[in-house]
Amino acid sequence: RLMTRTFKVLSALLSYPTQDLLDAAAFLADVLRAEKLLTRKQIGQLDPLLEEFASGDLYDLQERYVLLFDRTRSLSLHMFEHVHGESRDRGQAMVDLKSLYERAGLAVAANELPDYLPLFLEFLSTRPLEEALEFVGQPAHILAALAERLRKRQSAYEAVFRTLVALSAAKPKDEEVSALLRLPDPDATDLAALDAAWEDEPVNFGPDAGNGCKDNLIEKIRAGRRPAPGVVQPKSRPVMPRS
Repeated sequence: RLMTRTFKVLSALLSYPTQDLLDAAAFLADVLRAEKLLTRKQIGQLDPLLEEFASGDLYDLQERYVLLFDRTRSLSLHMFEHVHGESRDRGQAMVDLKSLYERAGLAVAANELPDYLPLFLEFLSTRPLEEALEFVGQPAHILAALAERLRKRQSAYEAVFRTLVALSAAKPKDEEVSALLRLPDPDATDLAALDAAWEDEPVNFGPDAGNGCKDNLIEKIRAGRRPAPGVVQPKSRPVMPRS
């Protein structure tokens, strides 16, 4: 099976910066141009981030990455964080997604969470292109919200998320993106706000357990084996777990 290398490149761009990544910046740009899955304009939008990798200081890039994606909950690269938080739904979603990877022949290391976006993109790179574009459409509302938050921060990482949304077979619904953008989005230097955002959410049980879902998003996209709204899913293909 041929690998869609563009998804592999996008996965690398969202990974923790290493010297190997910085050294490969020019090569990654060449891969995008050679595969031609992205338009020239889309590749151009990624150029500032690639140039930062090519010319930036490794430790500065690592510090920025941690402030953005590790320290700020609203920018977490763990996709289920944005729709499930600490609820019990997230655990089952993790199990389902890991099973999906394993059925496709992708082994997940014990220290990796299945909903980590670079890992998800790695998985997409191994799938037939049409299927990969359908899969990336399922969390498109999350990707669009992250892009908007990064735009507000004038971050070059915004282009990666805009690119993924542009590639997706299903475009994000405005109301779902707006619901995510209404959630707290503290600055990484506001320690009190960050602590409040990372406070554990209560796990509810019983018949009313779903009533505390953030803007009912979980109920809208519950889908252990069901496609996200707007995605026409072929019966012969697996569906990304969403519940």
